Amino acid sequence: MKVIVAQSSGFCHGVENAISIAEKVLVKEKCVYSLGSIIHNKDMVKKLSEKGLKTVENVDEVKGGVVLIRSHGAAPKQIEKIRKKGLRIVDATCVLVKRVQQIAKKLEQDGWQVVIAGDSRHPEVQALTGCVRKAVVIAGKADLYKLPKNKKLGIVCQTTQSAEHFGKMVGEIAKAGVSEFKVINTLCREALKRQDSAVQLCKRVDVMFVLGGLDSANTKKLAELCKKYNKRTFHLQNWGEFDKKVVSGREVAGVTAGASTPKWVIEQFVRNLKAIKVR
Repeated sequence: MKVIVAQSSGFCHGVENAISIAEKVLVKEKCVYSLGSIIHNKDMVKKLSEKGLKTVENVDEVKGGVVLIRSHGAAPKQIEKIRKKGLRIVDATCVLVKRVQQIAKKLEQDGWQVVIAGDSRHPEVQALTGCVRKAVVIAGKADLYKLPKNKKLGIVCQTTQSAEHFGKMVGEIAKAGVSEFKVINTLCREALKRQDSAVQLCKRVDVMFVLGGLDSANTKKLAELCKKYNKRTFHLQNWGEFDKKVVSGREVAGVTAGASTPKWVIEQFVRNLKAIKVR
């Protein structure tokens, strides 16, 4: 089978940095905890757990040693709680996530009501809301009722959202009758590159595969965008989830991957896919 891999896919700089930091700490320290999954990819998390990384969801679960702040960041209250327990902190937060946190703090200091276009359940957004006194999170049109009527709004976006969605949300906020708002584009350029590359590819192939964690926001966004232009788009974590039936009668397959998908997962998938004989 002919397989075309998207020009931009796989690990971004933020994820590469987080993995590199984790691996270096694991060589030096016996007891290392990650506050939440270091990245949203089960294959990579499993690999690191085999090297000794323990994933916990709450600071209270940490008994001692080193606490790794994952790529999505952590709220200041969580970090303070870790310090009070006398634990050492190693920060693997993505620099772009830190940038959004600083922007949100500055907006609030300057008198703007912070509004985040994103998913309130996502750890990046949860960490971001913890950086300000009060933030309003808008996931879609149904959340517009949350907007305060008589305040200046400072709008930022979860880094892994699409430009299309962010633009749509800003438009909806404008239509909601807000008199004054300030928009700062906090979308990740690497995520945008992957989205553009994936969309361009999915239009040219018979079937499209998006590889990455099912709980990875940026990977889900890739799959969502590709399905819009190619109905035969499949979001899989790895080759283990592949079903040969979906390529029956298809000659050309496209492959892309989220920013938290390891290179070896992509390579294995592509290699196996190429070996399939097209009927």
